[in-house]
Amino acid sequence: MKILFLHVDFVKFKPLKKALKSIGELSEKEKEEKTVKEALLVLTAVEKTDSDTKKIVAKFVENVKDVAKQVKAEKIVFYPYAHLSSNLASPEQAIEVMDDAEKELKKNFSVVRAPFGYYKEFELKVKGHPLSELSREIRIDSDGKTAIVEEKYDYKRLLNEISKSKLDTSKLKDNDHRIIGQQMDLFSFSEVAPGMVFWHNNGLIIKNELIDFWREMHRKSGYQEISTPQIMDKKLWQISGHWEKYKDNNFVTDYEKRTFLVKPMNCPGGMLVYKNKPKSYKELPLRVGEVGVVHRVELSGVLAGLFRVIQFTQDDAHIFCTEEQIEKEIFGVMELINLFYKKFNLEFDHVELSTRPEKRIGSDAMWSKAEKLLEESLKKKKMKYKINKGDGAFYGPKIDFHVKDSLNRTWQLSTIQLDFSMPERFELEYTDKDNSRKRPVMLHRVIYGSLERFMGILLEHTNGRLPTWLAPFQVRVLSFTDRNVDYAKKIIEKIGNEIPNVRIDADFNQSTVQSKVKDAEIMRVPYTIVVGDKEEKEKTLAVRIRGSNKIQTIKADDFIEKVKKEIGGKS
Repeated sequence: MKILFLHVDFVKFKPLKKALKSIGELSEKEKEEKTVKEALLVLTAVEKTDSDTKKIVAKFVENVKDVAKQVKAEKIVFYPYAHLSSNLASPEQAIEVMDDAEKELKKNFSVVRAPFGYYKEFELKVKGHPLSELSREIRIDSDGKTAIVEEKYDYKRLLNEISKSKLDTSKLKDNDHRIIGQQMDLFSFSEVAPGMVFWHNNGLIIKNELIDFWREMHRKSGYQEISTPQIMDKKLWQISGHWEKYKDNNFVTDYEKRTFLVKPMNCPGGMLVYKNKPKSYKELPLRVGEVGVVHRVELSGVLAGLFRVIQFTQDDAHIFCTEEQIEKEIFGVMELINLFYKKFNLEFDHVELSTRPEKRIGSDAMWSKAEKLLEESLKKKKMKYKINKGDGAFYGPKIDFHVKDSLNRTWQLSTIQLDFSMPERFELEYTDKDNSRKRPVMLHRVIYGSLERFMGILLEHTNGRLPTWLAPFQVRVLSFTDRNVDYAKKIIEKIGNEIPNVRIDADFNQSTVQSKVKDAEIMRVPYTIVVGDKEEKEKTLAVRIRGSNKIQTIKADDFIEKVKKEIGGKS
């Protein structure tokens, strides 16, 4: 059997006249033109070797389901297409295979079948993604085993299709993070992975620096760091409640007849780490952090650079504590949030207390207690806040911190969520002073929120002029003429030796200083050093600081001390 799959926006077909005399006449209704939209079109040729109808139908149905799942098709159009093979089965054999396959597939799909044995005219529009067209061949070997000959494809055409992604800057502001990202060679996107970031070296430097800072601050604040699997059994998500809550936003996969979920949240994995061994009251509060990658299905129309993605990184942490420790832990998280945002000169636009949603887990008594505790914490800290009724997490109320970006849009980044429900569902326990078993309370919290979104906001807030410790290139040395290259190399070596891990590079190209400075400007290099005859003679540096037109003459040792402080102190 040979199959050609076409994922179509629409297919339109109309029977014209009989191609086989043995085929019965169609009714007037069956002769009418049919149009099916948003479907998987299955062009099929049944061959002489397909004599074991049961096996060939089973394999055929399996392949159709496989492709339909990949392209998320709910409608199947069967289309007999003799041109796929020169070794066609008898009409009777072909019809039997088609009948049995249609009957099986109707259990899961809406199936439309084009008439067999008729000449037909047809029109279709194929979707423009790499899975639009697939061909497969199914054979039954002499020993009775089924063999699949994988699809044939034109790799050049496929390469052309996936190479069409291009950023349209016509409607974007000059400081849009997507433009900055392109100029500074930070990241890119591709249709082969919608809503997922391809991090380039420069962008990954920024991301890793943010994570390293997060790790440093959390170590100082008494957090442990863990890492949990990317894909976990459906049962875990049913226990936590995420399966039902995010049913339409989950990436699901199968392995050995078990259903698995690509994690949309980090917390259920953290529960299993807690449950791995008995806990004592002496271990509480237990603060556990995870920089975890999560996936949530989003409509392609809402994807927007780093601001709205399908795959993103959450700086999750979960605090397991007693009821008496809740307030102190909430205050500790608030202090950590303020520390981070002062570091980046970002101010919160407003704070919200989000209360119980309509669809939730846990008792009303638990919710009332949790909402009261969060509100009292806000009042004691004298923080202004709004009530965001019904927008809490499905497992508990939360305090959300909103930042305003350069276009006056507000984004919810940091959050503190108080949860009595999930420890109950996972039967988390600790042994108290009197040897009784008690249930801990749980705080879910993030600081950056989505690391990708945070980076987008930071890039626009600073117009790409990041603080020295975050910049992909911190120092660039330019030669005025070829005769200054040796001295410039000595300067690079000196700076590199005295500032550990400094990101320094050089531009000794055969172009004008103005051109070299412009290139450094595009890359937003904090410190651009120009070395000419004067600097070499006086053993000084001509330094251009953060795009300023003013050139400062600085001694090498003074410059090194200044940059060392900025990098070491993350100022």
